[in-house]
Amino acid sequence: MLSQSTAYAASALGCIAAMGGKPVLVKVIAEACEMPAAYLAKIINQLARRKLVNTQRGVGGGVSLARQPQEISLLELCVAMEDPAIQPRCMLGNDPCSHDRACPAHDFCLMHREKLMDFLESTTIADIAAFETRRRWRASHAAENAARH
Repeated sequence: MLSQSTAYAASALGCIAAMGGKPVLVKVIAEACEMPAAYLAKIINQLARRKLVNTQRGVGGGVSLARQPQEISLLELCVAMEDPAIQPRCMLGNDPCSHDRACPAHDFCLMHREKLMDFLESTTIADIAAFETRRRWRASHAAENAARH
């Protein structure tokens, strides 16, 4: 499971991409993604240092993706966020856990870690943007239907 910071970062980048790639205010992203704006601002600063987003102050400013959404993988985002999910750790807490010093869970963890890494490498911000677009569409239609009844 990804950390809350990485999950917020993925949602925020997906939201930016879904909004057309123009600069978006942190406050607008936070509201759209239902996350604390102050926490998101810290995440955006970290992503800017890692060159995943561009930030611009002033009129017309905001946050935009540094590259096309299909060029940014979740794995790259996890690396930028230093997510614990991608760290090679032993499930049972043995340090170090390697082929030479394999714990009882080593083969199981290795297999699942490879699947996780493949998923993170093949899933992009464009995929997250498509999800965010569908989520917002469903939410707006649910609100319209509730207002009618």
